[in-house]
Amino acid sequence: MLRYATWRCAAGLVFVAVSARGVRHVWLGRTARELVDTLRREPGACCLRCDPRLRTLAQLIWQRLRHPVRLPLDLRGTPFQRRVWRALRRIRPGTTVTYAELAGRVGRPSAVRAVARACAANPLALLIPCHRVVRSDGKLGGYRWGAARKRLLLEFEARRRCDPPSGHPVPFPHHAHQPGRQVLQERLPRRAR
Repeated sequence: MLRYATWRCAAGLVFVAVSARGVRHVWLGRTARELVDTLRREPGACCLRCDPRLRTLAQLIWQRLRHPVRLPLDLRGTPFQRRVWRALRRIRPGTTVTYAELAGRVGRPSAVRAVARACAANPLALLIPCHRVVRSDGKLGGYRWGAARKRLLLEFEARRRCDPPSGHPVPFPHHAHQPGRQVLQERLPRRAR
């Protein structure tokens, strides 16, 4: 079963889908219907349930763009994709790298196109910040959620408007975890001091 919710932000809707193991999808879009229809076409998405309690999680992911939170992730991809996604999470907010630099960071300097495909397959927009990767000529390049959103996210981070809100952080809804199932905890890199 996947539970989902949306939250409106400056980039449109943040869509979050959570399995019993953790966050499986963070997408950006215009309408909830379009995002739910896309989710229905995903393998293993037979049972879907809207859960308004997850709106706080979607809001937290957006608000903490510059300072990501640790969340259990239900990350699915090939070993190469996972290596690229780990490298993406090490790119500091407000900075960019080129696809070629990212290919070098994962030990495959000649696999620039494969790196770009791994970025395009990223199921966790914002949590795995593929928007921080640009072309070698300085142009933005592609982005699964549209070039305008990519530009907005980079500008948003550069202006430091994503600083964490004051107050208490919103915890991950632990009711998603079912007893007897291991939670996959992907660790986020520590902020540079």
